[in-house]
Amino acid sequence: MGEYSKALEFNEKALQIREKALPLNHPDLATSYNNMGQVYNNIGDYSKALEFYEKSLKIREKALPPNHPDLATSYNNIGLAYYDLGDYLKALEFYEKSHKIKERALPPNHPNLATSYNNIGLAYYDLGDYSKALEFYEKSHKIRERALPPNHPNLATSYNNIGLAIHSSDVVV
Repeated sequence: MGEYSKALEFNEKALQIREKALPLNHPDLATSYNNMGQVYNNIGDYSKALEFYEKSLKIREKALPPNHPDLATSYNNIGLAYYDLGDYLKALEFYEKSHKIKERALPPNHPNLATSYNNIGLAYYDLGDYSKALEFYEKSHKIRERALPPNHPNLATSYNNIGLAIHSSDVVV
């Protein structure tokens, strides 16, 4: 916890300087808000994380083009916060917004696209839609099989998630 308090302290200093020195819609200010959100997320204060992620998103939506990767990051982080707060429907909404940008911006076998599919699968799983979860877990897995070494932990996560979805849904494969 000590490292997080230091991280929070330094991120707060950076934010204070940027709030004074930069225009209200400057992308660097959005980055500071996003960084604050990440620290709060890491210490488990998901509501506070969400507050900072939303501030970051407001700036990015005004300052950046609609397909900018930083927008995808903001949408994904907001999705993560909602997921951690147990609001899986809201998480899914933001994961899908993030995914649409990533689909346009990344090559089809990019590992970040696999992570995006996996996050959508997680939301569907926790909403109890196991067949939809399985569909997205399998999309994630196909990319990870091509893009990652055979002993990569994310590949193991894919196998695990597919197994859980099959077990939970009684899907016959």
